[in-house]
Amino acid sequence: MVKLRLKRCGRKQRAVYRIVAIDVRSRREGRDLQKVGFYDPIKNQTYLNVPAILDFLKKGAQPTETVYDILKKAGVFN
Repeated sequence: MVKLRLKRCGRKQRAVYRIVAIDVRSRREGRDLQKVGFYDPIKNQTYLNVPAILDFLKKGAQPTETVYDILKKAGVFN
């Protein structure tokens, strides 16, 4: 099963996250299928590749709670 979840990047105390499509059995820092977005909680910036996200959701990918909140705030589910 595929999930849309956050992958931590950046330095210590200055985390930024990539939103990735990844197999459920992989680690947080494991190999992802595709990078579909970017989230910086400190600057509150978000970049989303909406067509790729919608494609994965159509194929049955499940977003985590945090990613769901980010997508909802960006207006993907409207």
